[in-house]
Amino acid sequence: MNDDYLWDGSGEPDPEIQKLESALGKLRHNRAAPAFPEITATHVQAARRPFWQAFLFPRFAAVAAGILVIAAISFFTLRPKPNPNSGAGWDVTRVTGTPRIGRDTLGAQNATGKLGLGQMLETDSQSQANIRVEEVGEIVVDPGTRLRLPDSSSGVHRLALDRGTIHASIWAPAGEFVIDTPSAMAVDLGCAYTLHVDDSGNGVLHTTLGWVGFKLADHEAFIPAGAACSTKRKTGPGTPYFEDASPAFLAALSTFDLESSSPEDRAAVLHVVLAQSRKHDALTLWHLLTRVTEPDRGRVYDRLAHFIPAPAGVTREGILRLDRNMLDLWWNELGFGDSELWRHWERTWPDKSTKSSK
Repeated sequence: MNDDYLWDGSGEPDPEIQKLESALGKLRHNRAAPAFPEITATHVQAARRPFWQAFLFPRFAAVAAGILVIAAISFFTLRPKPNPNSGAGWDVTRVTGTPRIGRDTLGAQNATGKLGLGQMLETDSQSQANIRVEEVGEIVVDPGTRLRLPDSSSGVHRLALDRGTIHASIWAPAGEFVIDTPSAMAVDLGCAYTLHVDDSGNGVLHTTLGWVGFKLADHEAFIPAGAACSTKRKTGPGTPYFEDASPAFLAALSTFDLESSSPEDRAAVLHVVLAQSRKHDALTLWHLLTRVTEPDRGRVYDRLAHFIPAPAGVTREGILRLDRNMLDLWWNELGFGDSELWRHWERTWPDKSTKSSK
């Protein structure tokens, strides 16, 4: 059968189609079309709605729809976020000694407990404990440590390390677990690390897997695996470094970061850092760009460009004025991770003015 027969009757007819047409033909309407009365203007006028209905109802409907949309957006964006720390608590297991959660002591007979919101976990010189949250990770708490489970209305899992040492292995998504210290905030970016805080509130972070962000207000540091970074109360993160750098390099960098000195002394110490740097120390050089004075920034730029040439889109002038996009592009050339991971976390972080604790 030609398909044209189904459309306009042309072409070769199909016998089965003809049988169907014959069976249905007796139901065909063969009378004249009915006559309908003409709709006059008076009928139209009578059928019209009152002016206020015709004019105002669509506008009220549009306004109501807009209010509903705004209400829905407000509900989902302004409603309080769930507090990830406000559940039943974090599981704590005694490893050695007698760790304490608040006034409760974990001993041989009751080796497990819960660290609840607002509670403090303390280990003395003979105690060690383990903290675990299935969706977050595991934290080993060394002797002589005090940490807390603070409120976390920001929507992330959070601990506060007042003093002591912890070893964190985190499998939560990047940026969803942070540790506050008196001098900086450590932001997990999918990693394992050791964090130590002394009695004065200063600290040091060593990364063993992945990388960690260290932050105090707008002062930032990125610490990849194999690197460390010191932090000082009221000053924030110092300059990250690889621990296999030369002793002269490390000593000069420590003086540059943590010791008060005149601009002339800092310039002299910076000269040692630049002279002792290797290609692997591009990590330190990149961070120094934002930590040196403008007259010294050109020297750091030249040394970093010697090891890792500035990529397309990055200019000397842009780096000297600390263009963040150019700095991020250059960071991505170092091979330590994509800066967008950190920038995404910053965009979603509700409090951009994170400050050290008092």
